Amino acid sequence: MNINAYIQNAKIHNEIQKNVIEGDKKSNGFLDTLKEKLNEVNDKQIEADNITQKFIKGEEDDIHKVMLSTEEAKLSLELAVQIRNKLVDAYGEFNRMQI
Repeated sequence: MNINAYIQNAKIHNEIQKNVIEGDKKSNGFLDTLKEKLNEVNDKQIEADNITQKFIKGEEDDIHKVMLSTEEAKLSLELAVQIRNKLVDAYGEFNRMQI
């Protein structure tokens, strides 16, 4: 069965296949993904701190922007803590398993 017969533009199909193959080569491990996401949380915390400092100095006038940035940083940190808690629980569960 020729699947390409159903795709009007084979160039799109070839591009998708190319991206899938390249994605397989670039696949990150769990540790790399975890580090990347923790760095994103850290960046949000730093950004929120910087924009708060700008607001205190009078360089930033938009209080909504400050509050949104701060809340986003807070929620991302809370999510990271919850994920950490789930990972610790899972690790404890594996340790309690009898083989």
